[in-house]
Amino acid sequence: MIFDLIVIVRVPESDEIPAVADALARMRPLCLAEDGCVSWEAYQSQDDPGRFVLVERWASRAHWEAHDSGDAIRKIYIPELLPRVEREVHPSSPVGSAQ
Repeated sequence: MIFDLIVIVRVPESDEIPAVADALARMRPLCLAEDGCVSWEAYQSQDDPGRFVLVERWASRAHWEAHDSGDAIRKIYIPELLPRVEREVHPSSPVGSAQ
């Protein structure tokens, strides 16, 4: 069963925004290369540049959980992003879906 995830990221310090955007851009190809990654996109708000939304789709929850041991998480997300951001993680389902 497909596992969809929405992550809302807020960067409290405006001088950290470019570093967060760069880290997310570098994460994308690593995530897309992982087994079970169907899609992975990071969006930056045009109205609030310190707010990002990650939209992830995984072949299963198990694939997403395995993602924690990948390079994108271990080498970029944990050391570069987590110290700079506040985040909300939302496993999600499309509205009106039978999932």
